[in-house]
Amino acid sequence: MLECLLVGIGGFAGSVIRYMIGLLPIKPDNGFPVKTLFINVLGAFIIGIIAALAAKNKSLNPNIVLMLKVGVCGGFTTFSTFAYETADLLQNGNILVSVSYVMLSVMLAIMAVYFAQMVA
Repeated sequence: MLECLLVGIGGFAGSVIRYMIGLLPIKPDNGFPVKTLFINVLGAFIIGIIAALAAKNKSLNPNIVLMLKVGVCGGFTTFSTFAYETADLLQNGNILVSVSYVMLSVMLAIMAVYFAQMVA
């Protein structure tokens, strides 16, 4: 139960930070979603740092790592988890699986949004 509470606290923090970045008065004329791109890349960078530090330093509290990786990064963006999993697949030599994962994730997500918009 403690783990769920920590993930929830981290998720709250990540979601609030994401929301606050979304409030920045940045909107390119061409409509490119620069804030979302920034959030996704930053989230991927942060989860990469957390995972690397946790792997190198076994004395880090696993509950804090859980709160940061799943909670904060998950609340900030699920794209960070996607990037981490893809990098992990590549590091383990699963190139075909990682390419398939990327292609399916992007294509299916876009199709899901399109379908949802059609249904609505």
